[in-house]
Formats: sequence, structure tokens, C-alpha cells
Amino acid sequence: MDYKVRNILIVEDEESIADVVRAYLEKEGYNTFVAYNGSKAIDIFNQQEIDFIILDLMLPDLSGEEVCKKIRIKSQVPILMLTAKAQESDRIYGLDIGADDYITKPFSPKELVARVRAILRRTDTEGVKANILDFSNGDLTIDLNKMEVKKQGKIVSLTAKEYKLLSLLIQNIGRIFSREELVVKVLGYDYEGYDRTIDTHVKNIRQKIEDGNNKYIATVYGIGYKFQED
Repeated sequence: MDYKVRNILIVEDEESIADVVRAYLEKEGYNTFVAYNGSKAIDIFNQQEIDFIILDLMLPDLSGEEVCKKIRIKSQVPILMLTAKAQESDRIYGLDIGADDYITKPFSPKELVARVRAILRRTDTEGVKANILDFSNGDLTIDLNKMEVKKQGKIVSLTAKEYKLLSLLIQNIGRIFSREELVVKVLGYDYEGYDRTIDTHVKNIRQKIEDGNNKYIATVYGIGYKFQED
């Protein structure tokens, strides 16, 4: 079996912390790149094949949140946020805009490496899932390669945004997405419209894929939506 060395981008403005993280990761066999500010991080990401990002939130130019948003426009690369922010709301916001996990400063380098391994294992497993997903004995199928959805064997006509929303929910069964998170992931972080636009997309999707016997998209009142197999 071929073993691919993973490229990890460390985005941290404190050189001493970056050096420690880099040393621990390279000891584990990872290849590392280091950026001391957000702009350099974006440059490296655009120029290199990056498999994982460790991202400090407090950077001297672009904030870690802004870097995360820019990367999420074009990639679902795993992101582990480093934060000194103690407020739960700050950490939840980081997860909502696309981070896979976070670790608070000060942290154990060994724990950080363990988190990296765990996230990579999870994303690797997700990556080898079947590309054709089937629900309720063929009532609903989605072909991720063809970007094709079928209801009882017939192709469902979805807009690009509706497909993007449905495929996001369907690949994360049971996970609750807030409206704000869906706006960022489906409409883009720079979308300035009303977040209830997501409700309209969900309503349209439901009309196309659900019936009296099968209800797939559940409303989690006060939060958002999740996909469930009836």
C-alpha cells in the first residue's frame, strides 16, 4: 500500500509555538508548512497541496475566522483551530464557520497531535463512503459523482443551491446545522441576504423528495435542520 505523507499547514504568529507544533508533527512523519499571518496562510494553501490546517484565531492581519471562511469557499480540508478565547460562543462560532475541531491555549502538543490523527482518521473514513447513497429501500438515492438525485427512480430537478444544501445534509446524517452555518456553507460567507432564505430552499427540497411516508429533513426548532432516514 502506498503511503502518502500528509502536508500540514501551521498558521501561528508566535514563532515559539509554531516551532514546537512543527517539531511534534514532523516527529510523527507529517510534512509541515508554517505561516505567521493569515495572508501568507492563504498564499501557501493556494500554492501547495495541503491536507490539514492548524489555525490560530489571533493573527496580526486576517483573523483566523476570516482565513477559515476564505478556505471554506474552495475546500473542505480539515481545520483544527487554536484559540485563547474562553467564551463558549467564540468556539461555537468557529465550528459554525467550518472548523472541524478546536483546542484551547495553553495546550499539550501531544494532545494536539492526537487530535490531528483522530480528525484525519475520521475524514479518511468519510472519504471512502459509497458515492451512491440510498435511503428507505430506494425511495431516495443520491449519486455524489453525477450530482444526481432520484425519488422512486425518477430524477429530481434541483437548483444548484438546493443540491448543495441537500448533499451537505445527506452526507452528515443526524448532524444539526444552524441556519447561519448553512448560509455560510451553501450561499457563501459573504452572502448578505436574510438567513431565512435557507428555509425557502428546505421547503422546496421537501416538496421534491418527501411524501406522506418518508420525511427526510427534520426541523430542529430554534436551531436549524438535520437529515434523518425515516
